[in-house]
Amino acid sequence: MASEIKQGTLDFINHLPILQVITPMLIAPVLVVLNNKTLSWLLSFVGALACLLISVLLLQAVSDGSTLRYYLGGWVPPIGIEYRIDAANAILLFLISMISAIVLIFSYSSLHAEIPEDKHTLFYACFLLCLTGLLGVVATADIFNVFVFLEISSLSTYVLVAQGSYLDRRALSASFNYLIMGTIGATFFVIGIGYIYMATGSLNMMDIAERVSQLGENRTIQAGFAFIVVGMGLKLAMVPLHVWLPNAYTYAPTVVTCFLAATATKVALYVLIRFVFSVFNYEDSFVNELFFLLLMPLAIIAMIAASVIAIFKQNLKKLLAYSSLAQIGYMLLGLSLMSQKGLASSLVHMVNHGFTKAALFMSLGAFMLNTKNVYLKSLKGLGKSMPFTSAAFVIGGLSLIGVPGTAGFISKWLLLEAAIETGYWLIAILIVVSSLFAVIYIWKIIEVLYFTERAGSYREVSVLTLIPIWILALFCIFLGINTSLTVDVANIATEILFN
Repeated sequence: MASEIKQGTLDFINHLPILQVITPMLIAPVLVVLNNKTLSWLLSFVGALACLLISVLLLQAVSDGSTLRYYLGGWVPPIGIEYRIDAANAILLFLISMISAIVLIFSYSSLHAEIPEDKHTLFYACFLLCLTGLLGVVATADIFNVFVFLEISSLSTYVLVAQGSYLDRRALSASFNYLIMGTIGATFFVIGIGYIYMATGSLNMMDIAERVSQLGENRTIQAGFAFIVVGMGLKLAMVPLHVWLPNAYTYAPTVVTCFLAATATKVALYVLIRFVFSVFNYEDSFVNELFFLLLMPLAIIAMIAASVIAIFKQNLKKLLAYSSLAQIGYMLLGLSLMSQKGLASSLVHMVNHGFTKAALFMSLGAFMLNTKNVYLKSLKGLGKSMPFTSAAFVIGGLSLIGVPGTAGFISKWLLLEAAIETGYWLIAILIVVSSLFAVIYIWKIIEVLYFTERAGSYREVSVLTLIPIWILALFCIFLGINTSLTVDVANIATEILFN
């Protein structure tokens, strides 16, 4: 069932797809004109709340399996640009909007410690542009529009990462490396789009899907798909195309790291999912061989190797960055299984890991506000001095491991079931092994927090700083107990994508 959008309709729900994207985009230039730190934060937060409200309404509208379609300017595709919302992207719009609102609360108290006050307006403007790009990538059904929004989010992200240079000059080189790798990824992606347009003469996803099915085996389309996979592989930090991520996460301001870790790589993975199941034929032998022979082994390597590397890291931002690479491996593995349960596990893990990793990075940011340090030794005895922040970190750590009762358990359990159902018992064992590695590096942090003595003591961070941290921590528990928001929506999404 689909809701067709006509120009001039008075139905508010029908206009939500475009409102979701343009709301932060319209606020961003206003911040630059006002050039006021407090007003910039307030307007950014209001914009993020508006996006969150819109995403909730969209999620409710498509939770029954229906689809909302908005034709930009009233031009019907394939000529015009279409915004298409279904269960698969509505849940991701909710994640992006929710995380943006939460990290903006955190930024009010944390940003002054990392960025000069005269740069706050620039920061918030770039943050909203990044939010615009991520929302646009997810909402649009036009493949060239995907490229445009990817570049909007990427260009603003480069600036956001570079803002960390006020504390550590290495943020500049991290941003530059991210720029180079992101540009290479964007080039591969746009070349892939060119090949697809050459073969089909269309840029609309649904229209391309129809024409691809009629063309059958086509080398031009296969080449386009391969270029898109490499381009998105760079964007989502797929091993071995991940070299930009550890330093970008480590040296960026904490607010930026929280936001990117929870959203950016998930959006890139979503694009890959959308291309595999909505544009190309997932049953095609070329697609299956590419995922089985290439992406599945790379996903397994990421799960194991990144987890092992994380164990030996003393810089906690870098430790969590390598942990993110391992979790990307889980998501990519679920996709490469090419089954409904496997895809559902990927979608669920995208959401659950988003809240989990944001909680961990934000808790770490609170520690850093007091200690001015992100190394393991700086956390000695903070479990007693900062009990609420430490408890939130523990909850996030348990979710990352996949302890029952937490969000991480649900998605990892689904992935285990998917691997066993498809006959990959060895993969199921490797999933468990990777989770055990997570136990090691999370435990060594907990050990330092609670079982070592500190020479001095620190006060707990402010209530305003604790509120966003605990919102995320409670989400880690809530999504582990009540699965209706994730598993049920993911099942609906997989039904849509597979059919």
